[in-house]
Amino acid sequence: MTIKEMMETLGLRLAAGPEGMLDREITGVYCCDLISHAMAKLDSGNVWITVHTNLNVVAVASLTDAACVVVPENIEIEEQSINRANEKQVLMLSSDKTAAELSFEMISRIRKAE
Repeated sequence: MTIKEMMETLGLRLAAGPEGMLDREITGVYCCDLISHAMAKLDSGNVWITVHTNLNVVAVASLTDAACVVVPENIEIEEQSINRANEKQVLMLSSDKTAAELSFEMISRIRKAE
C-alpha cells in the first residue's frame, strides 16, 4: 500500500513534504512517542505515528528513512517542523483519529493488501 492510498483510505492530510513521495510503499507501522526509542526501532519505509511535532521528529524520520510521520488527534504541527520537513523531504501527515485507531486501521489495511 502506498502513502497516497493510505491517505485516501483514512482521510489523512498532508502537512509537509513533497507530494512526489506519496507513491512510496509502506513497509510497516510504528507507534511511539519516545524519540530515542523510535530512533532505534523505526525501520525504513515505516509509517511513524507520534504526538510529538518538534524538530527532533523530522530528524529521526529523516535518519531512519521513515515513509512518513502521522500526527494524530489534530495536534498542531509546529511551523519550524513543517519548514524543516519540507527542506529534508520528510512527509508529515495529520489526522483527527487517535494513535490507537490509526495503528489498527493501517495495520489491518497493510495485511489485507499483502
